[in-house]
Amino acid sequence: MKTIRNLSFAAALFTAAATSALAAPVTYTMDQAHTLPRFSYNHLGYSTQMSRFDKVNGTIVYDKAAKTASVDVTIDMKSVDTGFPLFNEHIQGPDFFDTAHYPTATFKSTKVIFDGDKPSKIEGNLTIKGITKPVTLTVTSFQEMMHPMLKKDAIGANATVTVKRSEFNAGKYAPYVSDDVKIDIPVEAIAK
Repeated sequence: MKTIRNLSFAAALFTAAATSALAAPVTYTMDQAHTLPRFSYNHLGYSTQMSRFDKVNGTIVYDKAAKTASVDVTIDMKSVDTGFPLFNEHIQGPDFFDTAHYPTATFKSTKVIFDGDKPSKIEGNLTIKGITKPVTLTVTSFQEMMHPMLKKDAIGANATVTVKRSEFNAGKYAPYVSDDVKIDIPVEAIAK
């Protein structure tokens, strides 16, 4: 009877340890080749223009069991790619990004809301040109699995938010060039 009790106790300890290990938060580093935020806006009513940022750094801390997460992102604003080098320089000027004074933008989450097992909304603070505003990103897709080529745990998501550029002191030519700017964020991140 004592042996059975000892085995039961050992099994309970093993189960608790395994559950604790599975519940630990995991830190993921953003994959720069697959994390390229895009932004789009209406240009004079003629068309929707789309551009992206080519340099992004950040981490995501994700605890699947506890259904918690946090996101911390820094965007190199000088890496803006409009598809036209002269316009890349223009949009970095004082009327828009003013990268001479504000070379980076940041997003830091304050709360991640889950729908079942997956994040659905990310609340946080977006800072552009030294101005910080609360925003809520809508997560449109989320995937967690072993990366088939890197053989490491990985996560990926797509999220979107619309902001008013005038709220970040970048509203020149509004309303002719739309004040509303849609930001789409595809992100992939690899476990450290």
